[in-house]
Amino acid sequence: MVDEVLHDLSPTFDTIYAKEGRPSVAPEQLLRALLLQVLYTVRSERQLMEQLDYNLLFRWFVGLNMDEAVWDPTTFTKNRQRLLDGDIAQAFFERVVAQARARHLLSADHFTVDATLLEAWAGLKSFRPKDEDPTDQPPPDDPGNPTVDFHGERRSNATHQSTTDCDARVYRKGAGREAKLCYMGHVLMENRHGLVIQARATIATGTAEADTAEELVESVLRAPDELDGDWVTSQRRTVGADKAFDTTEFVGALRDLNVTPHVAQNTTGRRSAIDERTTRHLGYEISQRVRKRVEEIFGWLKTVGLMRKLRHRGTDRVDWMFLFTCAVYNLIRIRNLTATA
Repeated sequence: MVDEVLHDLSPTFDTIYAKEGRPSVAPEQLLRALLLQVLYTVRSERQLMEQLDYNLLFRWFVGLNMDEAVWDPTTFTKNRQRLLDGDIAQAFFERVVAQARARHLLSADHFTVDATLLEAWAGLKSFRPKDEDPTDQPPPDDPGNPTVDFHGERRSNATHQSTTDCDARVYRKGAGREAKLCYMGHVLMENRHGLVIQARATIATGTAEADTAEELVESVLRAPDELDGDWVTSQRRTVGADKAFDTTEFVGALRDLNVTPHVAQNTTGRRSAIDERTTRHLGYEISQRVRKRVEEIFGWLKTVGLMRKLRHRGTDRVDWMFLFTCAVYNLIRIRNLTATA
């Protein structure tokens, strides 16, 4: 499946090869190495290079000869930036989804949307006032791990910012939960086999979950005009979601898109935006049961796909890796589905 995807991406790779200077790392080999890193939960590029140095199976998959020297970790990291500049993750993801569509594994009518927090590669000690002048602060008692006293200090994203990752935001998922510097990962899943058909990582804000979900749903609704086969449908589409999406704005936005919102009702001290016009149907009950599969996606991304604690900084890099990791999850899911067919 990877060979087929890389073959389709060959014209795109031709545009990002180095034109001068030393021979660069081939984009195909970069992608294959990153794929192995995600599949086998290799924590760093340095460990990945060590694996490539002695693991013959890794060498075979990447395309290195037995006696060929592996890349320096710094060289590998710098060459990976070319994949980010070429938007390769989006192209790779789209071709993987196209493979699932060609195997008739995707639902064209029923979807689920959800989001999860991705812990940023930054500590709370780096969360400092935006107008703070570092030269005015006393020297730290320990430069590597200084003592910081936050007691009595009001800190918020409006007044403070991480000095190591300016895009990370302090956020917590619910009341009583620990606040962390993090990003937010969004997934739109089709309900037939639990495959990811849209994914995106954004800055963590109170409205990012619903706003991004609406954008992902709208992007899928535009797709049938460009495709054929079993993806085109005349049935009314449904989108399942948890209680966090039970708001008048989100439900109204889905209905404006001619989509039935199968959102879990939130009646704790408030009135739900979903009434019996929706809940009385059997399809609503089915959507509520199937939508829990999205947690399996998040579980794999965090336990296997290295998304529990991010290894990159900046929204662009985090979004690139999140999308690429979702593509790897789809590859495994497609392999499992077709193997048992």
